[in-house]
Amino acid sequence: MSDAFADGMPHVEGVRHRYVDAGGLRVHLAEAGPEDADPVLMLHGWPQHWYEWRGLVPLLGDSHRLLMPDLRGLGWSEVTEDGYEKENLARDQIALLDALGIDRVTVIGHDWGGYSGFLLCLLAPERVERYLALNVVHPWPKPSARGLLNSWRMTYQLPMLAPLLGPRVTRIPGFIKLMLNGAKRGVFADDELEAFEAPYRDPTRSVATAKYYRSFQLHDLPLLLRGHWRTYRLTVPTLLLCGTGDFAIVPSILEGYEPYADDMRVELIPDTGHFVVDAAPELVGQRALEFIRAS
Repeated sequence: MSDAFADGMPHVEGVRHRYVDAGGLRVHLAEAGPEDADPVLMLHGWPQHWYEWRGLVPLLGDSHRLLMPDLRGLGWSEVTEDGYEKENLARDQIALLDALGIDRVTVIGHDWGGYSGFLLCLLAPERVERYLALNVVHPWPKPSARGLLNSWRMTYQLPMLAPLLGPRVTRIPGFIKLMLNGAKRGVFADDELEAFEAPYRDPTRSVATAKYYRSFQLHDLPLLLRGHWRTYRLTVPTLLLCGTGDFAIVPSILEGYEPYADDMRVELIPDTGHFVVDAAPELVGQRALEFIRAS
């Protein structure tokens, strides 16, 4: 897929752009589809932005109103001093829906957007119709010796956590492209790699990346290890799709959700890696439509 670029913003046919004041946060919002159609809130992961959803726009945009915000500090949304804890990212989405005057949405989320989507379902289930999660660990991983043995898979976070290197690492030429290509080479065209790397040349966005990962290590991970989210129940119908080639996620870590979810299932997608939306947009789009229409 090749798109024209203007002022550093990647172009996708049929996508509109604007800024929204969402609870005091200036959010860049990409939109597609009829404004009176059923809304779908699409939450990207790191190191991407709204453009992650370019392959789903032609598949879902005819029948649904697609809301594709850039998460706090990423893409073209405002970089803030703090607020990168993942439940706060979920609250950002509630503020966005309030600003748009939307009561309920279907949510699709990947990576950090996927984890924040889970927390959105737990904190405000009345706002979510259905939830499609993509290549992310759910909030109830089972403590196990196998999990400890697989903890080395999180070492990719170390450059972003380093005291001096962390706030600068994503500005290193080619670093973001390496992270994207390292998952499964050949998924991204050169212009797509450039579209995702370009915003990180802004030093403030590199600092935001460090804050994403530091907040995970200092706040989000301790909550997981203490079983904090086991006091919540997932009542939103949920489908988790996970590419089997994901370096950081092994299928066994996706087990153990049954006691905490009313209606959730997991589907493994072979021959794809972490960036399953980019690798298999037609498959993800098909599953999304089937899942939404099942309501």
